[in-house]
Amino acid sequence: MSTQQQTREVWFLTGSQALYGDETLAQVATQSREVAAMVDGDDRIPVPVVWKPVLTTADAIRRVVLEANADDACVGLIGWMHTFSPAKMWIQGLDALQKPFLHLHTQWHRDIPWESIDMDFMNLNQAAHGDREFGFVQTRLGVARKTVAGHVSDPSVGARIATWVRAATAAQDVRTLRLARFGDNMRDVAVTEGDKVEAQRRFGVSVNTFGVNDLVDVVDAVEPGAVDKVVAEYEDLYDVAPDLHAGADRHHLLRDAAQIEVGLRRFLEEGGYGAFTTSFEDLGGLRQLPGIAVQRLMADGYGFGGEGDWKTSVLVRTTKTMTAGLPGGTSFMEDYTYHLEPGNQKSLGAHMLEVCPTISSQRPSAEAHSLSMGNREDPVRLRFVADPGEAVVVGLADLGDRFRLTANDVTLVEPDAPLPNLPVACAVWQAHPSLPTAAEAWLMSGGPHHTVLTTAVGIEAFRDLSEILRTELVHIDADTTPHRFLQELRWNAAYYRLADGI
Repeated sequence: MSTQQQTREVWFLTGSQALYGDETLAQVATQSREVAAMVDGDDRIPVPVVWKPVLTTADAIRRVVLEANADDACVGLIGWMHTFSPAKMWIQGLDALQKPFLHLHTQWHRDIPWESIDMDFMNLNQAAHGDREFGFVQTRLGVARKTVAGHVSDPSVGARIATWVRAATAAQDVRTLRLARFGDNMRDVAVTEGDKVEAQRRFGVSVNTFGVNDLVDVVDAVEPGAVDKVVAEYEDLYDVAPDLHAGADRHHLLRDAAQIEVGLRRFLEEGGYGAFTTSFEDLGGLRQLPGIAVQRLMADGYGFGGEGDWKTSVLVRTTKTMTAGLPGGTSFMEDYTYHLEPGNQKSLGAHMLEVCPTISSQRPSAEAHSLSMGNREDPVRLRFVADPGEAVVVGLADLGDRFRLTANDVTLVEPDAPLPNLPVACAVWQAHPSLPTAAEAWLMSGGPHHTVLTTAVGIEAFRDLSEILRTELVHIDADTTPHRFLQELRWNAAYYRLADGI
């Protein structure tokens, strides 16, 4: 568990009512503690689950919700009605709710005690009754939530709760995220533009732009000893190309890359920035376009978007937070070119330099190659190929009246042949249901060319995140057809305009 996650928690709320009497309510409290402890004991849930006293009055419900709203450590609430809890008691509290919410429809016992069950047992254990009342009032009030049904001992129930907790943690992170843009976005590009005011209103992220020479001042002040230390890390962790070793004619390129990394890291740390962008069209006094520095910062959890693409940088950071501690990786990505052989269609994803090494188990090589864009010295970058496996590619676009997440299920595969002349890290994948259908749907959705590729979580995490952030998500999967997808886009357009008010 990361330090960031250790400062966060989920609150477990249990509903009942006073008329059951003290003895029954004492049993409710004992059993709800046990259920909360079972949830908290699931190692897949990345933050503590904190039990709160049983709620039996409208005032107590309102107060605990307001406390949760004001507590930065609380990333969300889990609610369960152990008995019948008249839902009008919950109206004020739910109406004030500002935190993500999960409705857990479970019960203390797994099996009905067929031989001994009596009315006392029935009155005590009636979540099947109480949660339906609670579900109605949430729907009546339009509460955004995830609903999970089943006994807490069922691994699939724990898995779904854990996914939601990760999405809630990521949503909390983006609400306080500060992003540094070094220069503007690439000139004349449309999709990397966006409404930064609306992004802060919707997501909470604060996007701040700096002249690139603000960064250069920090880079130029880096002492040689700090550069030596990072260069030694490069030598230890990567297969450094011979022409970059100490004494070789291009060793200065490796030192310049390390100096940029130290300065960039210091700038972000001192400003409290968790994400950033760069642009090859605005490098100021930088001696090379940041490559290996960006890759290593992403591996440490920073968000990044190339060419000033702050929206993708936000999404990279949010996904990194959501997947912290899980196997697999997450990277900034771009569809670069297709392999259109019938029956063997694939996408080759890469970028100029900045692909995160967490998506590969290979030992990367560190190399410097020419780059026509940027008009600077040859930048150093890590080269590798992404591991095979299942993944999701997700993009975030600003449609003017709303933001849209577009997601596509993909299968990462090995390249058909070695790529000796490709001077960048890359990923090769087969899109579902097929490359033509996935591409058609992506284009219809207005999905961006910059994306996030993750092998650490599946689509459910992004569904939970989109629900928490009240942001549209369209999903291209094995069952997608262009006609039905176009219908979904049209339905969504009507829904989101009505939901936000015309």
